[in-house]
Amino acid sequence: MKRLAILLSLVIFNPAFTAEDPFETVMTPAFSPITWERLINAGDEPENWLMYSGTLDAQRYSQLDEINTSNVTEMELKWAYQIPVIDRAETVPLVVDGIMFITEAPSNLVAVDAQTGRQYWRYDHDLPEDLRICCGRNNRGVAILGETLFMSTLDAHLVAIDARTGNVLWDVEVAAYDSGYSKTAAPLIVKDKVVTGIAGGEFGIRGFIDAYNAETGELEWRTYTIPGEGEPGNDTWSGDSWKTGGSATWITGAYDPDLNMIYWGTGNPGPDWNGDVRLGDNLYSDSALALNGDTGELEWYFQFTPHDVHDWDAIQVPILADINYQGQERKVMMWANRNAFFYTIDRETGVFLEGKPFATQTWAQGLDANGRPVRVPGMEPTYEGIMVSPPITGGTNWYSPGYSQQTGLFYVTAFDGEQIFFKRDEDYEEGERFTGGGGRYDQPMDAFHSSIRAINPTTAEIEWEFPILPRSSAGITSTAGGLLFTGSADGYFFALDAATGEELWHISLGRRVHAAPMTYAVEGKQFVTIASGNVVYTFGLKD
Repeated sequence: MKRLAILLSLVIFNPAFTAEDPFETVMTPAFSPITWERLINAGDEPENWLMYSGTLDAQRYSQLDEINTSNVTEMELKWAYQIPVIDRAETVPLVVDGIMFITEAPSNLVAVDAQTGRQYWRYDHDLPEDLRICCGRNNRGVAILGETLFMSTLDAHLVAIDARTGNVLWDVEVAAYDSGYSKTAAPLIVKDKVVTGIAGGEFGIRGFIDAYNAETGELEWRTYTIPGEGEPGNDTWSGDSWKTGGSATWITGAYDPDLNMIYWGTGNPGPDWNGDVRLGDNLYSDSALALNGDTGELEWYFQFTPHDVHDWDAIQVPILADINYQGQERKVMMWANRNAFFYTIDRETGVFLEGKPFATQTWAQGLDANGRPVRVPGMEPTYEGIMVSPPITGGTNWYSPGYSQQTGLFYVTAFDGEQIFFKRDEDYEEGERFTGGGGRYDQPMDAFHSSIRAINPTTAEIEWEFPILPRSSAGITSTAGGLLFTGSADGYFFALDAATGEELWHISLGRRVHAAPMTYAVEGKQFVTIASGNVVYTFGLKD
């Protein structure tokens, strides 16, 4: 209770919450422009956090070690920033040379001093009043190249913003919001292009991945995640079902500069729970796509859940690493999927290497030699309803996993739940939800088990787990200090020993942690930032 009282006093009186003139726009201090070379080598400047997942390989691993297993108990709140719009914050801020860029709900952006939280400028994106969105009025982050920030918006626009002033440089419509398209994820910079996905899979959209010219906003290429007529894979959709098949791309991917490949996950086919109207494997839904970084051409794909009828999007962040696998160095992609299986895949070829359940599942007997699931008969949704694990929310979901270069372990927020799935007949109507069913729990959420799990990617075995109740939807970040940072649904932010899973430090923030932490340094001092509820909190060691 005493710790919480101290926290509240700091929040109330911290100067980051006040300003002499809240409408005043102040230019940020000068910073070194973010070149493509800097983004390739982002891990070499851990004082900055230059993209959504920290580095292009999406490991969410920081080389900072000032805060470590021996002193993490000395962490205290340094400042907090209150987001004006009341909504759940899913933002992962960027930090560039002491300047932090925070996206806010629903589609806004603010620049603050990374040492104090004081605001420099803000950009508010005007949204139409008739928006129809699936799963929350939120924004998860931005990308940066040069001195320009790139942000997705709920009305399916991509906006370029001057990072010094907050002024709009260009604004392009990616897709028609009134047809159900929207955007919430942080873009990814690849060379001179802004690569971005699309949301709206519950509205019968046709998913795609885009690349825009960073200078002009012109579309360079578009790769549809559902093949059209005459294209390979179109015959995996019965009739014209491909036209409204979903397969959205609503979380940020990863990139390998040596292979020049973009890796991006795709969402569930639509309608979500009634597969009768879209017979076939439904390519390339629920898949990992490897795209040529220059052209967007599909190099290979791996489909985790063919003909998905449980809404198990494969939109998890792919993590890339080079590991020793069975005595050989392999370039791999690690993926803990919503369908409750963990996969290690060769990222050069798409060849399946390892795969095992990491959470409770009842829908598959296992994976065959190629990684395709061997289904348990009779587990599809019915009109009356049938119990299946994992639930619609999955064995995990969109929240970022992590990987430690120290331990060689992959970390994921996991959930052992079950849900009654049912289907219904539903006609497609443009701009309206098109799901064909749903699900319901017959027990409270705290009746199920949830934990942080550490997985060995060479064997797909779980090395340790740290229980969390209730189910968490927080992301994970690990550091060279031997730490793993994450949060919980009941408002705790905590640090674990990345090697053992032992809890080392925690604090109650009072509101759900629905985002991933990040870490950075200013003037040699390390900070750790997390969004909780409607506030962005930043911690550091006691002075």
